[in-house]
Amino acid sequence: MTLGAATRLKALTAGLVLAFGASVVLSADYLYRYVNDEGVTVINYSIPPEYVHKGYEILNSDGTVHRVVPRSLTEEELADQSGEAYQAKVAAEEAERLRKWDESLLLRYSSIEDIEAARDRDLDALRIRISILRSNVRSLKSQVESNQQRAADIERRGEQVPVEVVAVIDGLRGEITETERSIEERTREMDVVRQGYQRDIDRFALLLDKVELRRQYSRQPD
Repeated sequence: MTLGAATRLKALTAGLVLAFGASVVLSADYLYRYVNDEGVTVINYSIPPEYVHKGYEILNSDGTVHRVVPRSLTEEELADQSGEAYQAKVAAEEAERLRKWDESLLLRYSSIEDIEAARDRDLDALRIRISILRSNVRSLKSQVESNQQRAADIERRGEQVPVEVVAVIDGLRGEITETERSIEERTREMDVVRQGYQRDIDRFALLLDKVELRRQYSRQPD
């Protein structure tokens, strides 16, 4: 590869990393696992842009690895790699990813109904969690209203509302905000769970089709 070609390839790769990085930071469809500057492994719904180039993993809601995004290549690596070798490497990695995925599916499930049942259990657990969080919000709002009524009664008597009462109201409002954020996250997680299990269902169906084709081929006369 010539220096000019390597430079163009580097520029194209950098552009793709920046574009993809932006979508990673904004997306909430998956969980992402990366290592921060302190060497700590972090799992979150987004990745700070400064960590994207270091590589990361995209996780399904159950913690299994959906896809591995490698680190950005250095200038030397971009200059040294050949197109054919790189494509072969990508193809081999994808084949290995599919092999592991298929192996995992066949170990965990014996039918599509098994996958659907597992999906429904996970969704039910999330629905229960969301229901509990919503109940907490209602309780917190009731406490806010009670303390606001208390503050109003004090003001009607011409007295100064104690700072402790104001602090309690502010604290309760903060808890409400955090709890509502948790509800939003759990709701998004339900979509992630549905999508993840649907991919498993589609892949498992494909495996069943392959098995059936092999059976039909084996029954054909010589």
